[in-house]
Amino acid sequence: TQTLRRLERHGLVARTVLSEMPPNVEYSLTSLGVSLLEPLQAIADWSRVHFANVAAARDQFDQPDSE
Repeated sequence: TQTLRRLERHGLVARTVLSEMPPNVEYSLTSLGVSLLEPLQAIADWSRVHFANVAAARDQFDQPDSE
């Protein structure tokens, strides 16, 4: 709930209170939120391509020094 409220505050999502019983809330992306889809997809694509390299670098970093 807190994350959704922050996204609403930043103008990325719109919150609509539905008049039904029990009361319900619906969230949707605003045009500003939609504008983030392409850059976020690019980051996700990059992550899939480079995951093995990142994992190898992390493993190497975590190795104790051999000195």
